Amino acid sequence: MNLLILSCHSFQILFALGVLFMATHIEASSSSSKVEYLPGFEGPLPFELETGYIGLGESDDDDDMQVFYYFVKSENNPQKDPLMLWLSGGPGCSSFSGLVNQIVIGPIAFEKKEYNGSIPSLILRPQSWTKLSNIMFADLPFGTGFSYAKNVTSLRSDRKLVHHVHQFIRKWLIDHPEFLLNEFYIGGDSYAGIPVPAVVQEISIGNEKALQPLINLKGYLLGNPVTTGKEKNDRISYAHGMGLISNELHESLQQNCKGEYIDVNSKNALCLRDLKSFDKCLLGIKMSHILDRYCEDEPHLWRRSLTQEFKESLSYHFTVPVPDLNCQIYKFYLNEKWANEERVRKALHIREGTIKKWKRCYRSDFEFYIPNSVEFHVNLSKKGFRSLIYSGDHDLVVPFLSTQAWIKSLNYSIVDDWRSWLIKDQVAGYTRTYSNRMTFATIKGSGHTGPEYTPEQGFLMFSKWISNTPL
Repeated sequence: MNLLILSCHSFQILFALGVLFMATHIEASSSSSKVEYLPGFEGPLPFELETGYIGLGESDDDDDMQVFYYFVKSENNPQKDPLMLWLSGGPGCSSFSGLVNQIVIGPIAFEKKEYNGSIPSLILRPQSWTKLSNIMFADLPFGTGFSYAKNVTSLRSDRKLVHHVHQFIRKWLIDHPEFLLNEFYIGGDSYAGIPVPAVVQEISIGNEKALQPLINLKGYLLGNPVTTGKEKNDRISYAHGMGLISNELHESLQQNCKGEYIDVNSKNALCLRDLKSFDKCLLGIKMSHILDRYCEDEPHLWRRSLTQEFKESLSYHFTVPVPDLNCQIYKFYLNEKWANEERVRKALHIREGTIKKWKRCYRSDFEFYIPNSVEFHVNLSKKGFRSLIYSGDHDLVVPFLSTQAWIKSLNYSIVDDWRSWLIKDQVAGYTRTYSNRMTFATIKGSGHTGPEYTPEQGFLMFSKWISNTPL
């Protein structure tokens, strides 16, 4: 106990010295500007938005690596509210998705109406998480959004993404010392379940080494996160439980595949036959939300094994023809139309001549070295960081069964057992909390990016967790 007290006291001393050093010795080195207006949005912005670049090269103004970011100040109390960095999945997608696509993370969204050649319209959304937290959205990995580098190909891997995010955070805080004392969290969804825990661990190690500036790291949150790389194994049981495949096919799959449905041996003809039948049953089912409308341009990536995802460079829903207005994918179409407008680039203070065509996602040449993030969760649990892991319960891409399984494998005792959590006296989902300060929650009726489908439930879940209040 005395050692723990000494350790905490030492950290507080180092943190205070770091803040003093930052305030007196380091001048701002980034390029940042306040955004006064956004094309497509009527009137002045009712929130404070900053955009800018952080250099990751040998010097801050070196064009070798320039990360573009969006920063939205909390609409409540920016000086005291938490600071969060949001990373999107993909793999290989900018967190611009969190700013405008995922219905509650950022404060604005594209209005759902047919594109007529003018700038797509933006609207406010009332359940934005920026009402409670300062949130950063970075165009990482390189090759996405407005970030640019001399040699993008050499910078694209999961390991390098982790290091770049860590560098970005510390350099951003050098330029924004007023946020050094704010509690810091990292959030993400889908494939971000791989890099986010690794980033949190790298930041923690950096703090232990007294890297400046010290980051007031408190925890992380992940939605429907890819974690083990073997999530497809649980899709079979989930599909059976939801009535998408028959009892007979389920039993045959179990018998012939022995519970392993990824990288099946080509000699196992019976298992391959059953998997083909399984895929046939899922035709017309939207993988990211099994109750939602299915569209022909639904990402085919999600119908492949996750290990196959890691090995292949695929692109989808970024260069497709004009999609159906009623399809979820339509918003990605609007993303590109909006971000490639010259007036938008001027409003966002984009450096001229750096990016010819904006891309939300860029998968080409992305290399995968981190197949599993469970070990990072184990290490972070030992260090006592808080975490929230949530799952939309109608997601077939990363079924909640997969998430429950790896959380159980951590073998921590339960401190608040399985129960419902409520919104307006109605069941919003189910939750369980463990002794490692990890909370797991399902969001009833939601999909792969949970809050996107059920914004009210997502906002309530986030507001309670970020304030350290039980669901």
